[in-house]
Amino acid sequence: MIHGHLSGLKASQIQALERIERRRIPVDQVISVELARYLTERAHELRRQIGVIVDRQGEIKYVIVGDDREIVIPDLSGYGLGRGGLRGLRCIHTHIKGEPLSQDDLTDLALLRLDLMVALAVGGDGLPGRVDYAHVLPPVPGGESVEVLSVPSIYDLDLDFAAFTRALEAELERKVDDAIDLSDGRERAILISVSLASRQETEDSLDELAELARTADVVVLDRVIQRPRQLNPKYLMGEGKVKEVIIRALQQRATVLIFDQDLSPVQVRSISAITEIKVIDRSQLILDIFARRAHTLDGKVQVELAQLKYIMPRLIGRGTAMSRLMGGIGGRGPGETKLEIDRRRIRERIARLEKQLADLARGRLQRRQRRIRAEVPIVSIVGYTNAGKSTLLNALTQSQVFTEDLLFATLDTSTRRLRFPMEREVIITDTVGFIRKLPKSLLGAFKATLEELEDADLLLHVVDLSNPRFEEHIQAVERILDNLKLDRIPRLLVFNKIDLVPPEEVPPLCRRFDAVPVSARDRSSFAGLLAELQRRFWPDAD
Repeated sequence: MIHGHLSGLKASQIQALERIERRRIPVDQVISVELARYLTERAHELRRQIGVIVDRQGEIKYVIVGDDREIVIPDLSGYGLGRGGLRGLRCIHTHIKGEPLSQDDLTDLALLRLDLMVALAVGGDGLPGRVDYAHVLPPVPGGESVEVLSVPSIYDLDLDFAAFTRALEAELERKVDDAIDLSDGRERAILISVSLASRQETEDSLDELAELARTADVVVLDRVIQRPRQLNPKYLMGEGKVKEVIIRALQQRATVLIFDQDLSPVQVRSISAITEIKVIDRSQLILDIFARRAHTLDGKVQVELAQLKYIMPRLIGRGTAMSRLMGGIGGRGPGETKLEIDRRRIRERIARLEKQLADLARGRLQRRQRRIRAEVPIVSIVGYTNAGKSTLLNALTQSQVFTEDLLFATLDTSTRRLRFPMEREVIITDTVGFIRKLPKSLLGAFKATLEELEDADLLLHVVDLSNPRFEEHIQAVERILDNLKLDRIPRLLVFNKIDLVPPEEVPPLCRRFDAVPVSARDRSSFAGLLAELQRRFWPDAD
């Protein structure tokens, strides 16, 4: 199959190129002398670079015609990577000006995971001259990713190609096996942050992204931070840096790149165009977690609606990037079939889901109105995700709401009754945790939670005191509550996990923030909290 720049060629010249496809190379040779000479002669005649893509059996898969400076390698995604991470293909092409391998050649070698990149210098008489070739190297921290070699002529290229590829792949496979367990079926990710914020803020946000990845059952292989002077509208980071990150990901056998910033449809398309690795952003990761954690009909409808609204602007022009999401992170919820249907059908689905959500909301409104008519005080537990809200609800009400040391472990709203002496009681509602940089597009998934908060008589703001960033978490939750116009509702700050903090530090912090200390795993620590609740709702009680 001939690819590339064929305009201006005569029929006889195209026929001469088509004859290349019928040739075969012995499996122990990089290229035969005869084929090398044929390629350089055609390149000299056409004044264009000529290249071939060859598999390990010596069969020519593609013939490529370029211009006088470069060739463009066709899409090779149909050829999978072996355990060592090589594609089992080599690229051999001519350089009509006799120049060595270019940086683009070496980048393509690493990005496409080719066995070998070979450049044949075209002599003034059209005969092959110097041969430059390069191969990838096993990953070494701080080391080079490729090795470049050269011989004076095609006759000096004494390389047993079959033995060379076996040895290289075995070494690559050994390095991979030492670093990661390929039998582990989980996604393997590299986390990327491109931010203009301070390094500390960027690090904190990336730490949180790592926790989100752990919640989504993703193995984090590496982290990359870039703080450019300005953001690249096409790739977010510079094109060179993107390729460097992708090469590192391929070396470490990553299956997904997760960006801490939200990517525009153009950025996703541009990055996906140069790699077969799945590319997602923070919002898509959070939506995937939501899809895992939603168990009620209400929660599932909200999550699917949020996912479809996220997908909608990314449908046009995204090419194969959408079809690559065939499972795992980014592929849950609506599923890949939803990603491939047209905009009209998605709009119809969104309309049906919104109607269903409105029907569910009416049911929630009736239940809330019955609680309000009963004049039972309503307390809503709010806080940063993984602060221990569900654990506290379980301990206070002796219930069995699902808890786990993960972000967004609880997505569905839970409501329980808490009884006090003298036949008094309050209704306590557990809500989904908040998080920094929660995209506005995801607030729809909090609809049920937000409705519950609006009817609360008191917001119990639970804080993980053992987290070194607890003050920033307090501020993040307060900002979200203010943005939701819930600042009118009284709040009580509760410092949780005091058992993980030095005892002498707890009282000063509680005085400073006017907070009540508890350990959700120790019911004996609830006396102060229960007394404060009783004082707020029944101040005249004995």
